[in-house]
Amino acid sequence: MTSFGPPRASSGGNKSRSSSAGSTSSTGSKPSSAGSSGRSTKTKPSDRLNPKTIDPFNDRGPKSSFATVYANGGVPCRLIHGSVKHKLHWDTPAEEVPFDPVLVTLAEGLRETKHPYVFVAQVGFKELLEVYDAEDKIMPVLSKIITPLRAALTHSDSLVFEGALNALVQLSLTVGTNLNPHLKLLLGTLSKRSMEKKYRDKVTDALHQIEQSCGKESLPIIKSKVPTYSSIFT
Repeated sequence: MTSFGPPRASSGGNKSRSSSAGSTSSTGSKPSSAGSSGRSTKTKPSDRLNPKTIDPFNDRGPKSSFATVYANGGVPCRLIHGSVKHKLHWDTPAEEVPFDPVLVTLAEGLRETKHPYVFVAQVGFKELLEVYDAEDKIMPVLSKIITPLRAALTHSDSLVFEGALNALVQLSLTVGTNLNPHLKLLLGTLSKRSMEKKYRDKVTDALHQIEQSCGKESLPIIKSKVPTYSSIFT
């Protein structure tokens, strides 16, 4: 398995190469492709499989705030690439991870569209909500999660929307009726999505789970945003 975490700075390599280059120019000989250490700089086919030579975070374009925080170690987990499926490895046990700011950061990452940030944000958010006593831990930061979650629900990218919908369901399972005061803000985009054939069943299933988790008090809120919704209690 291959693990990817925030990139670590290398040391010692540049000094050795510059020293080698200086001795070459003083003798007037052509620089050796192997360098003074005798190692070839040519990339081998096997290097593509060596995690030490891979830096998935070497994105030369502008980084999002989530990507920057993650690359700087702000989210204490690493992506493990398996032969069949990927998973997260928490450097700090998930039960000990502070929800403020880590869960809030992961909620902001739900808008990511690039690998591996999409996986880290979606899976990390889900796994923190599954820890023991998650409801007590999330209540102090619940209001901070609503705005980035809503932004992800209104995103044009289908994978971002579906990931945010799953996160919303998971959140409802964790906090139950405590989510009701925030439902109007979160469900505003679902009426339009429920009219699209590709999302109709997914939105309906999500609303069923939300109603079940948030109780009968959530029904008028859901109906106000998605008028075509039919309650699971009728």
